[in-house]
Formats: sequence, C-alpha cells, structure tokens
Amino acid sequence: MPDEPEIDTDSVRESIEKHHEGTPLIKRIALTTALLAALGAVAALESGDTVNRALVLKTEAGRFQAEASDQWAYYQAKGIKGHVVETSRAIWLAAGKTPPPDVDAAIKKYAADQKDIEKAAREKERARDDASREADELLERHHHFANSVAFIQVAIALGAVAALSQARLVWYGSLVIGAIGAVMFFLKLAT
Repeated sequence: MPDEPEIDTDSVRESIEKHHEGTPLIKRIALTTALLAALGAVAALESGDTVNRALVLKTEAGRFQAEASDQWAYYQAKGIKGHVVETSRAIWLAAGKTPPPDVDAAIKKYAADQKDIEKAAREKERARDDASREADELLERHHHFANSVAFIQVAIALGAVAALSQARLVWYGSLVIGAIGAVMFFLKLAT
C-alpha cells in the first residue's frame, strides 16, 4: 500500500484553537453591540414620540393663538359698535334732545359683551401658553433622547470596528460611550 500522507494533527488542532481564541471576544462584542442596538431603537422611538407630541402641542398652541386673535378682533368690533352708539348718543345730547332709551342699553350691552369676549380671549391665550410650554418641555426631552441615540450609535460603530480589528481597547471605548448614552436615556426616561 502506498504511504498515505501523514497529517500533523497536532498542528491542525493548534491552528483551530488559535483561530477560536478570538471567538469569545467577538461574541462579547456582538452581544454588547446587539444590546446597544436594542437600546438605541427604544431611545429612537422615545425621541420620535416626544417630538411628535411636541409638534401636536405646538399646532394646538397655534390654533389657540388663532382663536384668541379672533376673539380680540371680535372684542374690537364690539368696541367700535359701542363707540358708534356713544357717538350717536353724543349727537342727540348735542342737539339738545334725549337719546332713545335703547341707546344707553346698547352701550351697556357692548361693554358687557367686551368683558365676556376679553375673558374668552385671555383663556385662549392661557391655553396657548400652556400648550406651548408643554411642547417646549417635550422638545427639550427629545433633544436628550436624540443625544442618547447619537452616543449609542457611535458605540455600535465602535463595536463593529472592535469586532473587525479584534481590539479590546476599541471595544472598551464602545462600552464607555454606550454606557454614557444609556445613562442619558434612562435619566431622561425617569423624569
């Protein structure tokens, strides 16, 4: 029988073991990167949700502003009508005559209407201010979540670099930056 080539199984085994030495690091990097990706997705959803709610509130504030402006225009119209009636009253008096009885009633009615309209306009302005303030708070919250997402994305990118280069130091950097992003997210989530 011809001599079969001799295979050095020891060197093959050593080669396989050397090849798999880096595997635990790669697994750790993959695990932490996957966790960071999941956290980043949640943070991005929270960021998007807060900005959407802020936009709805800003739109509401704009609507309240338009309604308040309408009320103030109505207030001015009532004031003009009241002044017209007062002028007609003055003309009657200047002519030495007694104004019709409905003139004084109309002047009082327009003044009372203006008070009610002013109250409604101020309520609309208060609602506008409340909606705008809440929207501003949500936008601030959104910025914190967005910054958290940015840190987490950088950490994920560093994790990919660490996996490709098998550089522990880069992976540690990824963990630190990811932890900063996670802390930012959870601190803002708690408030």
